[in-house]
Amino acid sequence: MNTNKRHINVVWFKRDLRLQDNEAVFNATKTGIPTLLLYVFEQSLVNDSHYSPRHWNFIKQSLVDINKQLETSNTQVLSVSSEMLQVLNAIQEIYKIDSVFSHQETGLKITYERDKTFKRYCKNNQINWVENTNNGIFRALRNRTNWVSKWEEYMNEPQFIFDSKSNNFLNLEAIGELEEALEKTNLETIPDTIFQKGGSKMGGKYLQTFFDERYHNYNAHISKPLLARKSCSRLSPYIAWGNLSSRQVLQKAATFKLSCSDKKQIDSFVSRLTWQAHFIQKFEMEEIMEFESVNKGFHSLKKKVNENYIEAWKTGQTGFPLIDASMRCLNETGYLNFRMRAMLVSFFTHNLWQPWQEASKHLSQMFLDFEPGIHFPQLQMQAGETGINMLRIYNPIKNSYEHDPEGEFIKKWVPELRNLPRAFVHEPNKMTYLDQKFNEFEVGVHYPKQIVNMERTRKYASDLLWKMKKNPLVKEESSRILRLHTMADIGDSE
Repeated sequence: MNTNKRHINVVWFKRDLRLQDNEAVFNATKTGIPTLLLYVFEQSLVNDSHYSPRHWNFIKQSLVDINKQLETSNTQVLSVSSEMLQVLNAIQEIYKIDSVFSHQETGLKITYERDKTFKRYCKNNQINWVENTNNGIFRALRNRTNWVSKWEEYMNEPQFIFDSKSNNFLNLEAIGELEEALEKTNLETIPDTIFQKGGSKMGGKYLQTFFDERYHNYNAHISKPLLARKSCSRLSPYIAWGNLSSRQVLQKAATFKLSCSDKKQIDSFVSRLTWQAHFIQKFEMEEIMEFESVNKGFHSLKKKVNENYIEAWKTGQTGFPLIDASMRCLNETGYLNFRMRAMLVSFFTHNLWQPWQEASKHLSQMFLDFEPGIHFPQLQMQAGETGINMLRIYNPIKNSYEHDPEGEFIKKWVPELRNLPRAFVHEPNKMTYLDQKFNEFEVGVHYPKQIVNMERTRKYASDLLWKMKKNPLVKEESSRILRLHTMADIGDSE
């Protein structure tokens, strides 16, 4: 046994793909021991049905961006495909790992179980695992008393400054030797893509253009499926994957507000960052939400799975133009504004009367900004199964007229409706036989008939769910949820 191995530390990147304001990187570089920066494309996660290639490409782009920043430091991120324990075993054949630095991840059950296994591994191998708080989400809270003040205190703390001195890191030659012992990941991605590109540099550009020009219409356009694509910040994937920390964004917003001409827009933007953290903290404290309704009173709610309905919803073939345009847009670009996301879930769970669990994986695969701590609480909230939120069943036709009045968004993503008169773009099912002949358009041939009766399904869902809210177990669970989190929900994100 080689007892003269060189001692190193490891920074294990997860959803914190940045160098600035990264506490794990900061703590590692202050130890005086060379640091290896590591990202593992864990095959258990790559194969997990919540993820899709768009996520891994975003991560690869983020790692390329980090590596460009590290060029002057004569190092790079060791990016390999395997499982974490196998990677550490291989590294320990060459080096003695003293400490692993990472953030606490509020993730899926699969990552939570992996972390528990990793903790045992570190204990058995005399490795010190140092985990830090991530974006003001606190582990092991018993309730939400003083959570807002704790979160604000965290957000107001100074950022962790990256120290780029090369002697802080393993050099490129040493990393090359490790790559030979492991399966190096190819970080190349298709350059021209409709998806937002990953990386702190790109995230910084989106942040800057938002404050330079785009924020002025933030409140006015936030609910508009077409206009929101420009007027919203579009920062969610950069925060979800950690290209930017919430603290970086909030502090930038606070500084900008001092001199900006429209402070109300910035206040609204900041309130949604607080809302985001609130929901992630809820998921951190009640991880069962990945699988079951947080309110146990709704466990008795049985919905029969209809694969035909689900497939029509997934592919944007329901016969409801705004629903179909929203889903097709999401499938193609990875982005959709909040109201349209909520409407998709509402339609799925109320009008199609499908279990929210059946929507979860498709949406998580499609959302470029998939964040478990937002994803599962929002699914349940929009499905009306929390017991503490107002039951909201979105009317896709009413929303169509209100938020896409000229049908521009619909025409873009449902091109088969492009040549119809405005009214029929919103409601092609209202076309008479003569209307269809005149427009050379047949409902059910050129575009699907509505797969459900909206009014009838809406009433059925509303009546049943309101009745369930009076159920003693639902009410008891509602009280428990409010006691645990102490604060009423910060509110909707728009």
